[in-house]
Amino acid sequence: MQPLISLRDIVNRFGAQVVHDGVSLDVLPGEIFGIVGGSGSGKSVLLKTMLGLRRPTSGTVEVEGRDITAMNDEELREVKRRYGVTFQQGALFTSLTVAENVALPVAEAMDLEEEALASLVELRLRMVGLPLDAAGKYPAQLSGGMVKRTAVARALALDPVLLFLDEPTAGLDPIAAESFDTLVLYLRDTLHLTVVMVTHDLDTLARTCDRVAVLVDGKVIVDTLEGIVRNDHPWIRQYFHGARGREVLPAVEERRGA
Repeated sequence: MQPLISLRDIVNRFGAQVVHDGVSLDVLPGEIFGIVGGSGSGKSVLLKTMLGLRRPTSGTVEVEGRDITAMNDEELREVKRRYGVTFQQGALFTSLTVAENVALPVAEAMDLEEEALASLVELRLRMVGLPLDAAGKYPAQLSGGMVKRTAVARALALDPVLLFLDEPTAGLDPIAAESFDTLVLYLRDTLHLTVVMVTHDLDTLARTCDRVAVLVDGKVIVDTLEGIVRNDHPWIRQYFHGARGREVLPAVEERRGA
């Protein structure tokens, strides 16, 4: 299967500090791909590199077979229309309503009549499970879960093939987090999306991810979650077999028939 995203020998350096030292990985079409790592491991830097928001010090990033590290700004803009992104705090425009936030990328990319744009916004709100009366509300009037769903609705506005999620369940209570995980699975299956997710949430990893990339020592280890938890790397043992891991991993084995 041809990867949708392919990173080869990525080096990201800030002065004398090397964050990534030859990172290579593939993201396959239709999978939910998780990225985890400790503080300073470069999760956000790697995400920005994959998004074309940061050019690596060396190495290549291919998206749908095209090397984005060699593209000019105009070519990058075309690639960026193929993916949607949500950031940890939602990154909604506080002065715009929910409907206006969702409509913004569409209004910038194409010339739609007001009625058609309103219909598209309504479709996206329904798709992410938001009530239609949320359309006229401002971000400050929303719960944390509704902010996350609005951000996803906006990310899906231009029918992307790729969805990037940065800490999607951070700040949510367990019920809202589980509901959001269910939404991600639903969107992946119904829209045939490929999802790349940076998360530290073990429950989310267990419920949603097909494979997981662990950033350690400037390198990356990629495997299924079952394979990752059997890895003997000290950080992986501490992260996945600590107190929280001992609570989550039995449920992983039960859900996946391990």
